[in-house]
Amino acid sequence: MVNRKFFKDEAFLHEFEYYDAKPGVTLGGLSRITTIELSKLGRLVEKAVEEMTPAERWAFCIKYISDKEKRDKVNEILGHEEGIAMASQVLVSISRDEHQRSRLLSEYKFIVDTQSKVVQAERDGRREEMIKEAEKMKKRGIHIDQIVEYTGLSAEEIAKL
Repeated sequence: MVNRKFFKDEAFLHEFEYYDAKPGVTLGGLSRITTIELSKLGRLVEKAVEEMTPAERWAFCIKYISDKEKRDKVNEILGHEEGIAMASQVLVSISRDEHQRSRLLSEYKFIVDTQSKVVQAERDGRREEMIKEAEKMKKRGIHIDQIVEYTGLSAEEIAKL
């Protein structure tokens, strides 16, 4: 993955308010888009937590929450910012739920795959039985149209027997 910059400046945080250009209407600050360019956070690694702005603390945690090498600093930030600590707990809960959902989906897929294999094996077994019946009927001189009707095999398949 290439670490290219989305915005050309060095700021990692940009905030935009929604604005309808045609009539010139804004939402008056009621709605906002906030972007965090994680590729620009390298310099935060060296910065002391006490010197970080709240936005820098949030960005650092978003980028490094699962990085074991940055665990001490993330924990320090969690001790400074109650909101980030609460969000971290929600994230852990969501991750646990997602893990359980993934496991259940995998189990369900296994069950469906197994059922599908059983159904296919049953179909193959019935088909083999019909082929054997068709061979017997053909040996007895029964007309192909009757064999087709009885077995469900095609006339071409029966002719090859």
